[in-house]
Amino acid sequence: MPDFSDKKTILFVDDEESILEIVTEHFQDLGFRVLTAGNGFEALEALKKNRVDCCFTDINMPEMDGLELAEHIRKKDNTIPVVVMTGFPSLDNTIQTLKNGVVDFLIKPVNLNQMTLCLKRVLRERELFVKNILLNKEVANKRQIESLNRELETKVSELSVLNRIMAGLVPSQSGAQVFDHMLRLTLEITPALHASFFIVTGPAQLPVKIAEVAKYEAAGDETMLSGVAETVALFETADPDAFTSLVIEVAEDAAPLLLSPGAEKPGVYPAHSFVGIPLKIRKSVFGVLTATSDDPALVFTEKDIYYLGFMVRQAAYLVENLALYENIYDNLFSTLSALVKAVEARDAYTKEHSSRVTKVAKIMARTYGCSEAETDVLDFSGRLHDIGKIGIRDDILLKPGSLSAEEFETIKTHPVIGENIIAQLGLWDREKRIIRHHHERFDGMGYPDGLVGEEIPFLARMLSVADVYDAMISQRAYRKAMPDKDVINIISSERGRQFDPSLVDLFCELQATAAFDPIYSALK
Repeated sequence: MPDFSDKKTILFVDDEESILEIVTEHFQDLGFRVLTAGNGFEALEALKKNRVDCCFTDINMPEMDGLELAEHIRKKDNTIPVVVMTGFPSLDNTIQTLKNGVVDFLIKPVNLNQMTLCLKRVLRERELFVKNILLNKEVANKRQIESLNRELETKVSELSVLNRIMAGLVPSQSGAQVFDHMLRLTLEITPALHASFFIVTGPAQLPVKIAEVAKYEAAGDETMLSGVAETVALFETADPDAFTSLVIEVAEDAAPLLLSPGAEKPGVYPAHSFVGIPLKIRKSVFGVLTATSDDPALVFTEKDIYYLGFMVRQAAYLVENLALYENIYDNLFSTLSALVKAVEARDAYTKEHSSRVTKVAKIMARTYGCSEAETDVLDFSGRLHDIGKIGIRDDILLKPGSLSAEEFETIKTHPVIGENIIAQLGLWDREKRIIRHHHERFDGMGYPDGLVGEEIPFLARMLSVADVYDAMISQRAYRKAMPDKDVINIISSERGRQFDPSLVDLFCELQATAAFDPIYSALK
């Protein structure tokens, strides 16, 4: 007989030793691995220690009969087929074996060939049964994986949108920028063709629109913008009171409002889709974001509510933090400015020096074409450029005559002292560099670091010209104010030596047009 077993393991359970010996010899000859047990308990122990492919068991055995064993096997592993052997067949036994998951029923005395044929059939059926179970599991696993993949894709998509929201809002440096970014993001992440932001100042006040943007305005397409603008106007002005009432409703309810086509709201056309999201600061509604679409194919969903709600909350945090930062900034700047005034108050001749230097430098900066941000940096550093003099002794700072070499070395420390004061606040990196380097010279002979040419920060080079100009044209404890002509000649002579040549040229052009006269009118 051919070997169809593929080294399968068969468990024979019977309380008759002779039967066990016969079947063991027969099936081992066929290439099977054979295990034997004298009762059900021994069989269960064998099953714990071995992988079994089929079990033949007698029904009538001491301690645990074959039917009980079959039930235990079914509960442990329902892929193991059980064949029952009995010398006393009955209808009851047959029915009971079927209930216990027995796959076949053999009557003793059992013919070995009959057992072999039964085993062959049972193993083939078991293989098909196991394959079916594995296939079902594979299908189930595949469906589960597909479901997990879809869920993961959704989460990744959501995370991507949330990251875009954060990336769009975080760079904002003012409340106005926050609102502008918020509206533009609304057009990016939702079907909105138009978005507005209203400030709600109180229950008795009408909402005030402070920002708005249309889809094609953001894209820079003026032709399409005009059409959208007309649509927006139609929606918001067809019944202004109705639109305003929607904004008020969102503010009063302090909850999002979503209107899809067919919504029964007075003045809102069925083809329009509308969403309103309240922006809360410290639990009170500060404003309302509105988004609209006139395209029936582009309507808002609950997902849009989720995204816009997240964005508005982040915007609220930023606005609140920016307001807090600006308040701290103003307080710090006021404190530092007070220190500068205290320094200048020690010497009546240098009163308002920092203010005048800043004004001159800002005129130069604007004429040169510096950005608004650069002008703001110059405004801050100009006002505080001499703050380090607070660390210089009065007998040196206010000395009416010439300074000794040692005293001059002490004076030269004030830019570093000023930088250190600003550095302690952990803010204004660009400003503190300008304060440190405003006494550097273009030829490298300045202090504190002896920087040369363009190694010196550009705004520090500009401030240096304004600083020297004011020092010469105003009266000091150790000399009178110098005539304009002499001041210009000295500054021009230092072109390329003390000062940046291009900035000397710019300064002279501005001075020739009397650009600085209003600043010094009170001194003349």
